[in-house]
Amino acid sequence: MRRGFAAMPFLVALLPIIVSSARAENLDAGKSGARLFADSCAACHRSARGLAKGRFRLTLYLFLQQHYTSSADSASALSSYLQSVDTPAAAPARKSSARRSSDRREARPPRPPLPVRGR
Repeated sequence: MRRGFAAMPFLVALLPIIVSSARAENLDAGKSGARLFADSCAACHRSARGLAKGRFRLTLYLFLQQHYTSSADSASALSSYLQSVDTPAAAPARKSSARRSSDRREARPPRPPLPVRGR
C-alpha cells in the first residue's frame, strides 16, 4: 500500500505537463481568407470563383463553420473572401436566330397597319 503513495508526487509533478500539452492550438488563426482557401480548399477546388454561388454571407459563414473551418474567425474570413471573388450569374445567352431576326426587323422600315375588315 505504501508503494502507491510513493508514486503520487511523481504523478502530481507530471499533471501540469499533461494538461498544458493537451490544449488545442488553432493553426488557422490570423490567416487571410485567400490564405485559408489556398491551404484548405485548393486541393479540391481550382478556383474560389463561383463557390459562394450567390449565397448570403451569413448562410455561407454558417455552412463553412459547421463543415470546413476550425473557428468562427476563419469561417468569417473565408466567407468574406469567397463573396469578394464570386462572379455574378451570367445572363442567359440568346439564340443566334432570335438575334438575327431582331436585327432584320430593325433594318426594315415599319409597315403600315393592316386595314380592319368588316367596316
